Amino acid sequence: MPIVSAHVAHALAAHADTVFGVMGNGNAYLLDAVERDTDMTFVAVRHEAGGVVAADVHQRASGRLAVATATYGAGFTNTLTPLAEAVQARVPLVLVVGDEPTTGARPWDVDQVALAAAVGARTWVVGLADPAGTTLDAIEHALAHRTAVVVALPYDIAAADAGPLHSLRELALPSRVPPTASEVDAVAHLLAGAERPVILAGRGAWLAGAGAAIDAVADAVGALTTASALGRGLVARDEHDLGVAGGFGAEAAMALVHEADVALVVGASLNQFTMRFGELFGEDAHVVQVDVSTSATNARVDTFVHGDARLTLEAIAAALDGIGEPAAGWRASVDAVAARRQERGDGIAADGRLDPRTAAARIGELLPADRVVVTDGGHFLGWANMHWPVAAPDRHHMVGTAYQSIGLGFPSVPGAAVAHPDATIVLATGDGGGLMALADLESAVRVAGGRGVATVWNDAAYAAETTLYGGKGLAEPPMLIPEVDFASLATAVGAEGVVVRTMDDLERLGTWAQEDPATRRFLLLDLRISREVVAPYQEEIMRVNQSPTRAQIAAEPVPA
Repeated sequence: MPIVSAHVAHALAAHADTVFGVMGNGNAYLLDAVERDTDMTFVAVRHEAGGVVAADVHQRASGRLAVATATYGAGFTNTLTPLAEAVQARVPLVLVVGDEPTTGARPWDVDQVALAAAVGARTWVVGLADPAGTTLDAIEHALAHRTAVVVALPYDIAAADAGPLHSLRELALPSRVPPTASEVDAVAHLLAGAERPVILAGRGAWLAGAGAAIDAVADAVGALTTASALGRGLVARDEHDLGVAGGFGAEAAMALVHEADVALVVGASLNQFTMRFGELFGEDAHVVQVDVSTSATNARVDTFVHGDARLTLEAIAAALDGIGEPAAGWRASVDAVAARRQERGDGIAADGRLDPRTAAARIGELLPADRVVVTDGGHFLGWANMHWPVAAPDRHHMVGTAYQSIGLGFPSVPGAAVAHPDATIVLATGDGGGLMALADLESAVRVAGGRGVATVWNDAAYAAETTLYGGKGLAEPPMLIPEVDFASLATAVGAEGVVVRTMDDLERLGTWAQEDPATRRFLLLDLRISREVVAPYQEEIMRVNQSPTRAQIAAEPVPA
């Protein structure tokens, strides 16, 4: 007779294809059921946090439900940081963990339900009665609310008989929200009369499939486009795109956004980093936001439309057809490609170490076009956003930034590699975050193999802290890291490690890219960069923190 764990696996398998995690006492029977009784694939990582990170990135990259698993107690508590990240980033994820027996807590048990709730994750505790149904309830909540949930499997019933497996019910998921006709008409007339329209797209526009509709509206009114960091690669008309918005954006491009008289924001939350701490749009710009949230997510919004991004933009495009000839817009007179061009740096900085801008620009040229970029949190993440174009939003994932975390980089690689089995997976991480996540360097090398590249931006410091707090005169020693040989660490787990001190050293990436992925090794580039070159977004944060009258004074050094 199928056991409780088999029922849980049965429900998961109806909505997911991969499970990431670490085996332990609390989930041993679950993983046995996954392996023996389902078509799901189990991908092992080396730290419980890594299981949640890998599942999170797999969901972001594939659009499919994320599933991670860990044992009870210490295994569960190891997952809390990436669990919080998944909640903050609105990633549908199910974490299946062991739990205390139904007979009561043991000395090593903790209140896992309370701990999960503290980071915003709701818990479903499985029982003998309908364990598959309980699991489905958790899955339904995760998908409907785009959030992370926990399914807890009490230790003493994991292997208990639970009766035959039954057909599973359909999930009740919310339908797309259409805009009202009056809202559509008002926005269409605003855009038709605009002289300098801009459309800013975010991850929500990608999730809604609104790319073609955004292109249609932009073409109809002659709008320039830009994107949040998580919306990069959405629009098709590259020649009229200003690139990434906010602190990662090129100064000339952001000056053009500031000149807009009407800004249509689609599926972007307008956080403080995208908004350049309130300075993205000019004072006279009329800002329209289209979002599935029930109200505007930023006080700068003048007109809010509650609706699905694709349905709303399609309706606006249709309404523009009926208005007549709209204003020509301004994009014919703007060289967007030149405006979004980033500063490439000087090759070698004043301290004799690599200029990270030059290194990032050259890496962007050498990388295979078919790539998925994953970034850890830290000062360095500006360079990837500024210099590495991506083909679509599902090809770029910033893990840890929603929760202001570092140390989630290496386990991101397996999740992306499984989601895009033919693409090159490119990681950007720092030396501080890389050391935190070192357990899953092996996971990255093993799963991605010859399709993986890790760039470690090694400046022998926590550079976000040296930039912000060192600049304020705080003691520097706690911010420094003895220079670590990441190339040798990578070699120890089967990768090829290259120490990059000069631009010529980077050319190994070019020859690697021409080799057969089936025979080449995972490549780790240990970039010995200067921390004297400060990313523009960090300079923004420094300015905000030095101005005590600004409402954003609490801004942290790692952007969301």
